[in-house]
Amino acid sequence: MSAQELKIAFLSDIHFHDIHPKFEDIDFQGVPHPTTGKPVLARTMSAQLRSTRIFNENYFAFKAALEDLVAKGIKLVALPGDYTDDGQAYNLRGLKEILQDYTEKHGMRFLITTGNHDPLGPFRQDGGKSDFLGADGKPFGIYSNGNKGIITQDIAPSGYEEILETLSPFGFMPDPSYLLWSTPFDQALEEPYQYEKARFSSAYTRRMYEIEPGFWVPDLSYLVEPVEGVWILALDGNTYVPKSKEGDPYDPKSYKTAGIGYNEVLSHKQHLITWIKKVSREAKKRGKILLTFSHYPAIDYNDEANAEISQLLGPTKWQLHRSPREEVAEVLSQAGVQLHFGGHMHINDTGIRKYPDGRFLINIQVPSLAAYVPAYKILSIESPQRFKISTEIIEDVKDFDYLFPLYQKELEANKESGKTWKKEILKTKTYREFMLFHLKELVRLRYVSTDWPKEYLAEVEHWTSKDWFKAFKVKSSPSSWTTEDLLFDLYKFQSADELAKRDIPANRWKDYENIFKALEKAEKPEHRWLFTLLHKLSHGDPADAFSVNLETQEVQRMD
Repeated sequence: MSAQELKIAFLSDIHFHDIHPKFEDIDFQGVPHPTTGKPVLARTMSAQLRSTRIFNENYFAFKAALEDLVAKGIKLVALPGDYTDDGQAYNLRGLKEILQDYTEKHGMRFLITTGNHDPLGPFRQDGGKSDFLGADGKPFGIYSNGNKGIITQDIAPSGYEEILETLSPFGFMPDPSYLLWSTPFDQALEEPYQYEKARFSSAYTRRMYEIEPGFWVPDLSYLVEPVEGVWILALDGNTYVPKSKEGDPYDPKSYKTAGIGYNEVLSHKQHLITWIKKVSREAKKRGKILLTFSHYPAIDYNDEANAEISQLLGPTKWQLHRSPREEVAEVLSQAGVQLHFGGHMHINDTGIRKYPDGRFLINIQVPSLAAYVPAYKILSIESPQRFKISTEIIEDVKDFDYLFPLYQKELEANKESGKTWKKEILKTKTYREFMLFHLKELVRLRYVSTDWPKEYLAEVEHWTSKDWFKAFKVKSSPSSWTTEDLLFDLYKFQSADELAKRDIPANRWKDYENIFKALEKAEKPEHRWLFTLLHKLSHGDPADAFSVNLETQEVQRMD
């Protein structure tokens, strides 16, 4: 296959949890399914509806996405991190089994980079979960140590060494089929490529750097040429900073967790920036197409609305601390990155930066299969300078409702404790509808109470569309909607960008547009910030289907 015929799929934030686990040190395989009787391991619906991701149904969505790729004939798949639910051994093995199956049966090749959930830290650590769903509908725990719940070492979050050992065939180590494979710590770019030398360089102990004096941690970044003419740069954006210089360098508890992304790469992984510069220079010299992906976004993903978010909600809300500083895009662009794919935030978005000296950077945020809107991206190479990007929504998923009978047990058990959730989610007909309901409950159960100032919420939470029209002095008659609808729509756009419009009633969207035209008429600044935020999130750069021309620096929306 030539570079101009290549299509690459990007599936991010799968958060794979094996609902049919194979624990190696205990006989437990799960609880009996109420209908089939087969053992199954699931987290509670209550836990799912309070998390930014689901834990269970994405098992089926991942397989549906892979089947979709098979049908489309796409062979090369990149996974920009968080491919497991906290890197537990049983999840790593389950994921490996699926990837190997599609590799052997369909000739697919997978390229992985690390996320903040795989691993949770540089080294293996004890852990567990308290919210697995029992056959009686009540939660139970599985832990790697202690004297309660089920005990298995397979629940412990793995470190880099274990992840590299299990998932090495998927980009983390060289393969004889690659035309080039290199790391920030070898000399492969300076000399003719040799597979055996690459194998030597790929060892875990040869991929360490000193983040602080005496603290050596791994970096699994790599460069690969899977197809003649195309270099793919997989960046490990995890940064594990010691909590104290007096800590034990070998104790996983001595390090802060990752999750901030490129902001800390700039301050603690300068070797990575130096390597990116070297790779981009060589790619240009050799006439290679250079594509870059990482778990973390390279450009702000809030459609330039961070100021309104900070003013309206506060500087620590809406995960603003995870938004990359403007310096990140500047540094990566100077290093030679032009086309970058990221994940981490579970949102669909496109960010663009153009610089006076002619530099151009586009960051494509890949949605999560475990959140709204469930989708993945396809990159089609048309020429060294021209590309097309499409967003493929996972609508129908076989067996996505397989666990619904078990959740019914949970509902019955919850009646006793009073901890209920809306049973209507068990009436959803498609996976996409299920994920939309998940977002609605997440907004109700978590976001509204944690994100929004109590005084402002108390003022507007019972407002109807008529109250909002009055606040902006809009004289026409609105359709019927409430503040609850408005906030739900706001989070739809934050998550799905332009893909959210199909989930907004046409009459309500028309009402929003009328308010957009009257933004300055509202007397209260919070009202203006709220609808400016909604406007920016709903009018960003193309994020569904679009073309990119690196030479002319044009990004055009496609039908």
